[in-house]
Amino acid sequence: MAKTKTSGASAGTTKVGSKKAAGSTVRQATATKRAAGTRTQPKLPKPVTSAVRAALDRKAVDVVVLDLRKAGGFTDYFVICTGTNPRQVHAIADAVDATLRADLGERPALAEGADRSEWILLDYFDFVVHVFSRDCRAFYDLERLWGSADRYAMSDES
Repeated sequence: MAKTKTSGASAGTTKVGSKKAAGSTVRQATATKRAAGTRTQPKLPKPVTSAVRAALDRKAVDVVVLDLRKAGGFTDYFVICTGTNPRQVHAIADAVDATLRADLGERPALAEGADRSEWILLDYFDFVVHVFSRDCRAFYDLERLWGSADRYAMSDES
């Protein structure tokens, strides 16, 4: 961890209400996050961010984007998310499909698994959306399988 110079009686003391103090605090928090190994959110392609947003709008949990470009994958990105019950799994997949069709004119080249609602896969060539049930996601554990890929946790705040 990088050492920082401090002046004054105690380290980290800043004048309250000062603009410099607020900026300094933000820089310190950012440096702490980077040091802790947290990846900053990448600039993702618009279809991928639209798919993430559609999944989050349907209350998908544990939404993750895997960047497979450096991992030697057959696609650039995986969007992986979980629904809490079969109806929600289907609703998430439908929302992703409808959003990408309406907003970007994107249609999946392949859609699999809608009949069982355990694992629905939507293949858009450049990225693949995986909508899992909790048990199915734990069983297949794609994040571990593609462990060399960069992993980005997505949330409503991202």
